[in-house]
Amino acid sequence: MRLQDKVTIVTGAGAGIGRAIARVTAAQGAIVVVTDLDGPAAEAVATEIGGSASWYAVDVTDRASVAAMVAAVTAAHGRIDVLVNNAGWDKAVPFVDSEPDLWRKVIDINYVGVLNTCREVLPVMAAQNYGRIVNLGSDAGRVGSSGEAVYSGAKGAIIAFSKTIARESARHQVTVNVVCPGPTDTALFASMGGDNPKLREGLTRAIPLRRLAAPEDIANAVAFFASDEAAYITGQTLSVSGGLTMS
Repeated sequence: MRLQDKVTIVTGAGAGIGRAIARVTAAQGAIVVVTDLDGPAAEAVATEIGGSASWYAVDVTDRASVAAMVAAVTAAHGRIDVLVNNAGWDKAVPFVDSEPDLWRKVIDINYVGVLNTCREVLPVMAAQNYGRIVNLGSDAGRVGSSGEAVYSGAKGAIIAFSKTIARESARHQVTVNVVCPGPTDTALFASMGGDNPKLREGLTRAIPLRRLAAPEDIANAVAFFASDEAAYITGQTLSVSGGLTMS
C-alpha cells in the first residue's frame, strides 16, 4: 500500500473532507492521527478507522495546542511522515458587510493554523530527512469567490506560503504541495447555501463533469501527494474541481 506505516497527521479530520482524508489514507496503510477542535468528533473518526489510528483535540489557532499534539505524536511514533492541513472555516458575506472580528477568525483558522502546524512539524521532518506536507487551499484562493473575500485571501496565502516552504525544505527531502477543492458536498458547503436546490443545480450545470465533488475525490488527490509516488513533485497546486476552473 502506498502509505504503509506512514505516520500521518490530518487536521480538521472530524468531518467532511478531513474525515475522508483520514479514511482514505488509513485504507492505504497510514498510521493516522485524527485531530480536530471537536474532540468527540475526532475520537469517533479514529474509532471508525480502528487499528493504529489515534486522535487529539487540537485548536490549530493555538500554537501551544499544536505543539503539545506534535510532541505527543513524536513521542508515540518517533517520527511524523505526513502532515495534511485540512482544518478550515468560512462564513459567506459580502466583504463590505464584514467586520474585523470575522476577518481575524477566518485568517486565524485558515492561514495561521497552517503556519502553526508547519512551524512545529517541519523541524521534525527536517531532522529525519523526509516528509510530505499537503495543504488544503481552495479554488477560491486561485480565482476568487463572491462572498468569500477574506477566505479567498487566506487560501491564496496558503498557496504562496506553500511554494516558499517547498523551496526552503527541499534540501531535507520534504515536499510541500497544495490541493484546491472546488465545490464539495459537505456540511460546511451546505451551511453556506449549498443546501439551496437552485444553487446546487446552477453549480452542477457549471461544472464540466456535472456533479459536485465528493469528499473522497479530494482525499484521493491528497493521498497521492502524500505518497512516494509524488516524491519528485513539490511546490505545486492542484485544482480538484471537476473542470470548473482550468489553468
